[in-house]
Amino acid sequence: MLRSSGEKAFCAGASFEELLAIDNAEKGLQFFSGFAHLINAMRKCPKFIIVRIQGRCVGGGVGLAAAADYAIAVEGADVKLSELAIGIGPFVVGPAVERKIGLSAFTSLTIDAAMWRDAEWARRRGLYAELHGRVNEMDESIQRLAMTLAHSNPEAMTLLKQNFWKGTEHWDQLLIERAAISGRLVLSEFSRNEIHKFRKK
Repeated sequence: MLRSSGEKAFCAGASFEELLAIDNAEKGLQFFSGFAHLINAMRKCPKFIIVRIQGRCVGGGVGLAAAADYAIAVEGADVKLSELAIGIGPFVVGPAVERKIGLSAFTSLTIDAAMWRDAEWARRRGLYAELHGRVNEMDESIQRLAMTLAHSNPEAMTLLKQNFWKGTEHWDQLLIERAAISGRLVLSEFSRNEIHKFRKK
């Protein structure tokens, strides 16, 4: 199971300080490749990954939810892809998000980068497999599913996961190429100015 600490945000995305510390394309590629490697590791893991989403997801957090095999969330776990608002775009997480919720919903999230979509929106579009009103209800459901999977055939689950992710074999290269795009864009004057603005809010 994948979870984050705290009770508020599940993942608020990349920190502005880390983005501003990027001062050349090589560092940009290295930084955004971290997201690429994580998504690819989740994709290739032979076991199902359950993600526990107890709060809001921004940017990379949406990517983590999408890359999980089964996401269980609580009401209030709203989502936003804010990358375009700071002059880049969800290039690295994009393939995982589009795969999970479809091109139309992914396009909406990407273009209106300032708008939050509520957790029910995310559930209806398949980003969340389950949505619960209370944290304890979410945790009970996670425990139930984890116990069920612990007693299921490991080989069958591995083969099923391979089928679920069929057609993504090229992502090892694709996501690194996408990381290079983000790494270049974050160096632009536009991005630097927008990041500074958001940092002051």
